[in-house]
Amino acid sequence: MARDPRIDIVIRNFRPRFMTSGVPLADFEDATDGLERWEDWLPRWAARGEIHEKLGRDAIAAGNGLSAAGHLTTAALLYHFAKFMAVEFPDQMRETHMRAVECHRLALPFMRPPGERVAIPFEGKEIFGNLRKPEGIENPPVVIMQPGLEATKEEIFGYCDGFLDRGMATFPVDGPGQGEAEYDLPIRGDYETVVKAIIDHLETRGDLDCDRVGIFGVSLGGYYAPRAAAFEKRIKACVAISGAFDWAANWEKKSDLNKEVFRIRSHAKTLEETLANGKTLTLVGVAKNITCPIYIVAGGLDRITPPEEANRLAAEVSGPKVVSVVEDGNHVCHNRPYKVRPQTADWMAEQLMASVG
Repeated sequence: MARDPRIDIVIRNFRPRFMTSGVPLADFEDATDGLERWEDWLPRWAARGEIHEKLGRDAIAAGNGLSAAGHLTTAALLYHFAKFMAVEFPDQMRETHMRAVECHRLALPFMRPPGERVAIPFEGKEIFGNLRKPEGIENPPVVIMQPGLEATKEEIFGYCDGFLDRGMATFPVDGPGQGEAEYDLPIRGDYETVVKAIIDHLETRGDLDCDRVGIFGVSLGGYYAPRAAAFEKRIKACVAISGAFDWAANWEKKSDLNKEVFRIRSHAKTLEETLANGKTLTLVGVAKNITCPIYIVAGGLDRITPPEEANRLAAEVSGPKVVSVVEDGNHVCHNRPYKVRPQTADWMAEQLMASVG
């Protein structure tokens, strides 16, 4: 049997992403070695998640919190990558997704620093985020963190330590069309409405400095972050990594799998409806309104979002900017994280005047 080409597409595009997100190499190999049928992707990955989930629950029972946090966040990642492209199998996808959410939720109080699950009202529904605050700092600045198209708050968790170590709270959020919100709220281009609701809610807490709010986004989140910064002036600094300037402009070059994932998470019935929604994800005529400092990153080898998109954004913004094209970087520069993660965290700490460790 010839291997389903979708398996090769996902591995070719995202293998470094799995590794830098925290998937153990042995689990990746066990999940993918000899894999031929697309319908086997989810159960193979989920089986690896079950191993780590049991280890995590056993560690909780034994009173070993740090071990529990490590095992359960790994389990959540494996469940996430089991389901992240499995839109053809909606029941299995949702069940596995909820296992990812539950494992990460169980891990939150055992993390260092610990985290909490936060629910935010939005247009009659709720969106959810995981808030963590640096230890020993009262009212720290906060960075809202936006994942990509098929990513979630449980995946972008891997970026958090860089900000926490530099004195900033982190708040990964599942917005419309993402993670927990994908079932009730479709992808939308006017992401500023979402970030307004997030900041409004954070301001009610009293334990964060909401005069020092940053936003950080990767892939589709690399569109959402600057889009929000163009309208929401409470944002003081923005990092955009591999974000599209005009998402639908290269529609014909997108893979069938990418289009189908976007269709499902747009709640669209047809590709025509999908494209119409995709056209709302644009910074054309909008980027000029970005006046806060912005750090723009692109991968020179990116097959999903070409670096020209970053240059286009940089040319349009009105505020201070840093542009970094990592010539040997792939999408989100997952293959060169050491050229992106420390640099953007240092820059954000400087912009938000954080207490850098």
